[in-house]
Amino acid sequence: MNRLLIPPLIVGFLFLISCDDTSPRTASSLPPREDPGYIVPAFTLTERSGKQVTREDLRGKIWLAGFVFTRCTGPCPQVSATMAQLQTKLKDVSAFRLVTFTVDPVRDQPEELKKYAENFRADADRWLFLTGKEETIQKLLDEGFHIHADRVPNAKPGEEYDHSTKLMVVDHAGVVRGVFDGIRSPSSANAEQEYNDNLAAIEALVRKLNHRE
Repeated sequence: MNRLLIPPLIVGFLFLISCDDTSPRTASSLPPREDPGYIVPAFTLTERSGKQVTREDLRGKIWLAGFVFTRCTGPCPQVSATMAQLQTKLKDVSAFRLVTFTVDPVRDQPEELKKYAENFRADADRWLFLTGKEETIQKLLDEGFHIHADRVPNAKPGEEYDHSTKLMVVDHAGVVRGVFDGIRSPSSANAEQEYNDNLAAIEALVRKLNHRE
C-alpha cells in the first residue's frame, strides 16, 4: 500500500514547486544583464546649471547614464521617466547619481536642459544634464558608451535623431557594469512585466555595487 501512495506524493510535491514559480520575482532572482566592463573615457561637459562636469567629478559615485534630446517626440520622455522612477527608488543610496547626456548639443544648451529637467522633477544635486561640443558628445557616445546617435536627414521636428534608448550603470571607478532597456518594448506581449523586471534589475545592481564599496 505504501508503494501506491508514493506517486501521488511525488505529483503533489512537483505541483507545489511549479506553483511557487508564480510568486512575485524579487530583484535578487532576476537574471544578470550584460556587463561589458569598458571604461568611460575622460570628458568635460557643461551641466544645466552652467557648471563644468568631468568624469573625475563622478569618481566614487555609482551612476546611471541615459541619452536623450529635449525636442524628442519619440522614446526620450519614456527614458527620462524611467530615470525619474529610479531617482525615487534609489533615493536612499547617497552615492547614486543619474546623468543624462544630450545627443543634440547644438540645440540643447543649459537653459533648454534646465526646462527639460524640471519636467521630470530632477534633483539638481543628484541628477545631472550634460551638453557640450557636438564632436565631443559624438566621440563620447561612439568610443565611450559604444552606442549610436545618428542625425536623421529631412526629419520632422522632434525626430531629428535616431539614438540608443539604453541605460547604463557605471561603477565607482567609471566602468560600465550593466546595460538595460530604458523603455518598454513596443512589440512584447509582456512589456509591462519586462519593464518592471528591468527596473528591479537596475536597482539591484546599483545596491550591489554600493554594498561592495
